[in-house]
Parts: sequence; structure tokens; C-alpha cells
Amino acid sequence: MAVEHYIERLIDLTEPDANEIYNLTLEDAREIVLTHPLDVIQIQGSFAIVARSGKTVRMARSLDRPMRYFLAKQKAGPALVVAHRIDAIYDWLKAGGLENQFHPSYTRMVPAHYVVEIQLIGCPDPDPVYTRFFAPEAQTMSADPDQIGRAYIGAVAEEISQWLRLVPDREPVGVCFSGGIDSGSVFLATYHVMRKLGMDLGRLKAFVLDCGAGPDVNQARSFLDPLGLGLFLEAIEADVSSLNAEETIRITEDYKPLDVESATMMLALCRGIRERYPEWHYLIDGDGGDENLKDYPIEENPELTIRSVVNNQMLYQEGWGVGKIKHSLTYSGGLSRSYTRTYASHRHHGFKGFSPFTKPAVIAVAEAIPFIDLTDYDVSKLYELKGEIVSRGIAALTGLRMPVFPKRRFQHGALPADTLRRRLPFRETEYRKQFLSLYL
Repeated sequence: MAVEHYIERLIDLTEPDANEIYNLTLEDAREIVLTHPLDVIQIQGSFAIVARSGKTVRMARSLDRPMRYFLAKQKAGPALVVAHRIDAIYDWLKAGGLENQFHPSYTRMVPAHYVVEIQLIGCPDPDPVYTRFFAPEAQTMSADPDQIGRAYIGAVAEEISQWLRLVPDREPVGVCFSGGIDSGSVFLATYHVMRKLGMDLGRLKAFVLDCGAGPDVNQARSFLDPLGLGLFLEAIEADVSSLNAEETIRITEDYKPLDVESATMMLALCRGIRERYPEWHYLIDGDGGDENLKDYPIEENPELTIRSVVNNQMLYQEGWGVGKIKHSLTYSGGLSRSYTRTYASHRHHGFKGFSPFTKPAVIAVAEAIPFIDLTDYDVSKLYELKGEIVSRGIAALTGLRMPVFPKRRFQHGALPADTLRRRLPFRETEYRKQFLSLYL
């Protein structure tokens, strides 16, 4: 009797050449993922890496680069399809006549800060094995806001410096700007680093989205003008009629209402920049700053208390974490899930995006902040802490007194909340139906 050959396939659709790794070749990074999962933290930059040896496949990504996989069954053996997007996986399956195996919920997201191992052994599908490669120590710093601010913004500036060195000399750099704490500190740190490196400041702009009657335009001016930096500000106008939740859901492949709102505004900003500047490539933003300093309204989420927020490692970056009941295999959790609102928006309009707040060196400083000592579990103190730490850090780095305005979500700065809700109904069940209709 003839013995059938068992053939397992790996289809890597992640565009490996698009990785932006600072310190290693792609092959060296792959070798680390494959043979030394605990050392993946040594890979600096933005990456989504797939590595294989025989039937073993290992995958890892940085927080700012989504990565998904799907294990398909063929007569000859399993086929593991890896991509940034769900639709890329679906398109590959359709091309091979395998679309009947597909459902979007069957795809899996590689969670940030883990190496995921899959064995290509076919039916039944094996469970993935997760190895954490980033586990910063919590609450180890002294309760000195000046020391914390210097360390945190110092780490931000170092990440910006590394990124700027990869941007070609003549390419302009745009900051997605609102005048809030995160985008404000990113702009001032970028301005400082460019001056320090002797770069042409004429390359720098601060883009603020203006959908009409939103408060961010005036806030952005109130931030930059007193510092003598108002010449860098440029408003990007967008018509409210162009805001389209269905388009956002298709592009971001998610249906969480706050993320749909935020991504809709990011798409409007990117669209406006692209129409005005067809050749622009590089954008920097403050995504992840709220997560690092735990600055979300706890009272809006009935699952949270201040104790759960300050005592759970990287809660806002990772959700409840791998192996927990509430961890979604399809969508991961926290910013690990929701970064698609930024990544997909930038990519859809042809931009290369970057946020220093997503980098492990910056997150490690944030995790080391002694939140319990500084807040004594007082919610109001937690909300005040971010502005204090960041403004002190910017002062130490640049000598500038950074204005600090009350927290406001990006989408509510471009358009008043009541106007936004009339345009984008805040209904997760409806958004979920729209997403599923793309495939079912």
C-alpha cells in the first residue's frame, strides 16, 4: 500500500519586508522568535514575525502591528495562514476554494508581548502555546513625580529619536495633534529631538482634525501659541457627511463603539492629509498614552474598579490577559486589540505610523510607577496623575511649560459628542452585524 505524504503549509501574508526592526536583520529576529522566545524583547522596532522549523510555527508581534492566523484543513495536511487582516486570510481561502471553512470568529489574534506556538499536526487542531516575553516589574520607582516624569518622557524621547533616524532626511513628519496630554507631549518631544539632532524643523507639522464646532482646534492653538510654536499647526477640515461607520468597520475589522468612533475620526484625518499632501508618508501620534498612565474613566466600565486597574499588569494594554476567562482568542484584549483603529487607518491611506507610547521601554517605565502610593486608591488622584507626570517630564526634557487640559477622547474633540452620536449611532450589536455581513 502506498504511503500518503503528509504536507503541512505555512502561508505568511504579513509582508515581512514591511517590518521596521532597528537592531537586527529580519533573519536574526526570526531565529530569536523560533529558538529563544524569552529573548524576543530584544527585538527593537515594529514587527510581526513568523518563524518555522518542521511542524513548529512560532509567531510574535509588537503592540503596534496586528497579527492574525487561521488553520485551514486540506487533504494533504493543514495550512496555517498568517496575516495582518481577517480579509487577507479570507481572500486566500477563497482563492483556494476553502472559504466554506471560514468564519471571522475562527481567526485568532496573536496577543502582544507573547510568542504563540502552533504545531502543524492537522485534525484535531492543537491548542496554541503562549510564552510571555515582556513582563515589566510593577511599582518599583520612588513616588517622586519629577523623577517619574524624567524617566517616562526620557524613554519617549529616546524612542522618537530611534524612529526619526529611520525616516529619510527629506521626508516630512506629521503629528496627529489635539493639544491633549499625549499628542502634546509627543509633539514637544519630537520638536526637541529634531532640534537636538540638527534636523530641519520645516519638515514638522501638527495636524488637528476639524469637523466643525469641535473643541480641539481651539485647544490645539491654546497649547502651541503660548509656547511660540503655533506656526507648526495645520487644521485638516472634514465634512461630517463623510463620516461612515460601515467604512470604518470594514477597514478596522472591529465593532467596539468607542474604537469605531475613534477610528472614524482617524480615517477622516488621514484622508484629509492625503488629499492635501499626496506624497506624505510619516505620521506620529500619542496612541497608548492613556493606557500607560491608566487614564480612562473607570466609572464608564462596570467591570472595573481602581484596585483592578492599578493592580493588574498592563490591564489597558492587554485586557485581562492570556489564559483568563474574558480573554478573547479572536481579538486579544486592551490596546493589543484596539490598535487596529490606528494601524488600519494609517495603512488604508498609505501612511507609516508610529507611537512611542507603545514601545516596551516606555511601557516598562509606566508599569514601574507606584500608582498605589501616589493615589492611595483615590480615583480623582489617578486622573490627575497623568498630567502631572507628563508635564514635569516635558519640562525636564525641553524646558517648556506644557499646558495641561482636561481629558477628552479624540472623537469628541473633533466633533461634539451629541453631534457625533447622531452621525454614528453608539450600538455595538448593530456594528457587529455590519462586520459579520462582510463574510456571511
